[in-house]
Amino acid sequence: MDKTARIRELNDEFRRTFVGGRVMLTAGVNALPDADKATVISKLRTFDAFNGDNDPHGEHDFVSVEHEGVKYFGKMDYYASDMQSGSEDPADPLQTVRVLTVMRADEY
Repeated sequence: MDKTARIRELNDEFRRTFVGGRVMLTAGVNALPDADKATVISKLRTFDAFNGDNDPHGEHDFVSVEHEGVKYFGKMDYYASDMQSGSEDPADPLQTVRVLTVMRADEY
């Protein structure tokens, strides 16, 4: 499996399960009522409409969804295990901590 395919597989698995990394909510998302927050997160977890326009590198590292007329993003970043710098190899889960930041588009 090439690196891009491995990164995509790891990103999809983490985004769907939230296992193997960290999920951060911005203030705008965290302030939502619980039901709305749950809906936005569910839409991010189940998103699968990736294409060349919204996923130019094929890594499934960015998701955009709408809820009640508001656009939300899920952005994946890759950190070294010490969380002090970027991961040298996002295809290697032993040296990478995935962080998914969930935000309103106007917070980006």
